[in-house]
Formats: sequence, C-alpha cells, structure tokens
Amino acid sequence: MDDMNNDINNMEEIKLNSEEKYRGNIIRVKLDEVEMPDGRQGRREVVEHPGAVAVVAEYRGKLILVKQYRYPAGEALWEIPAGKLEEGEKPEDCARRELIEETGYRPTELEYLGSFYSSPGFCDEVIYLYHGRELVLEGGEAGGGDGEENIIIDMVSREEAVNRVMFNQLKDAKTIIGILMLLQHKDIT
Repeated sequence: MDDMNNDINNMEEIKLNSEEKYRGNIIRVKLDEVEMPDGRQGRREVVEHPGAVAVVAEYRGKLILVKQYRYPAGEALWEIPAGKLEEGEKPEDCARRELIEETGYRPTELEYLGSFYSSPGFCDEVIYLYHGRELVLEGGEAGGGDGEENIIIDMVSREEAVNRVMFNQLKDAKTIIGILMLLQHKDIT
C-alpha cells in the first residue's frame, strides 16, 4: 500500500509553458507543455472556468427542476437550478442568486452538500452543491431565467427524481450528483 501511495504522490505534472489559445466571456482555453514524473514531456489542453453552483431546491417536499435548451448538447435538458460564479462572488451567494433568477424562489435555508470537478480531464471547473429549503416565492411568480434563458419549471418527488435518473431522463451530471448527494446526506431525513 505504501508503494501505491508513493506512486500517487509522485504523479504531479510540472507546467513548463502555457499559451492562451482562446479567451471568451465564460471560458479560457490554454495549451500547456508539461513534464511528467518520469521526465517525458507532454501537452495538455486546459479549459479554465470560474466555477459554478447548483442547488437541489426543495419546496413543500418536491424537488425543483428547470428545463432549458443547452446548445452544446443540442437538446433541452431537465436540471437542478445552477449558474456560473461571478468574479469575487462567494458560492453561497451565487447559489441564492441563481435560484431566484431561475425559479423565482429564495431559500431561507441553504446547506452545503459538497463540490466536484465537472470534467477534470480537460477543465478546471468546480461545481459547489447546495440544498435549498424553506423556499419563499419572490415577486409572486415562479420561473423565467435571467433574460438570456428560457426556463420551464417542474416539481417532482425525491422518488420521481431518482426514477428519472435511473431511466436516463435526467442526463445532466450536476443534477444526477446533486440528487444522489441529497439522498445520502446524513442530516437530511
């Protein structure tokens, strides 16, 4: 076991050079030259992303899902509410903002569930997951998005959410992870 731990500890790659290939409004793409632990050199394509939050929001015993068209996927997907972190924004503040923007609901209780890398083979994006409870409808009407989104809202039981995961009706990774983390969270009954 110690040999395996030593192997793992010695897996770090050292950046030798980095060249920016693209800078957009959300992402930055770099091509890095690295030195591997055995001395060989390689290239790594890296997408830098500011990070995001996702909220497993629960209203009167039902989970809120939002449906919106995702251009890269080429289809409309059901997801938990989520959004990109703004510069300097704390994940918890972003979670509150995104939940209100996408659903019209403000959580009076927001509990951190954990975080994960969305696709660490090429991207540094970290998604922070929260459980939003005791929701209050802001402004009298649910849903809509932030002006660049067309969003439909649905509310489903935990059991229905799991069924949608198991029957591949929910295809978004953060949604699947969020639902499963919520169901396994020790403080949630």
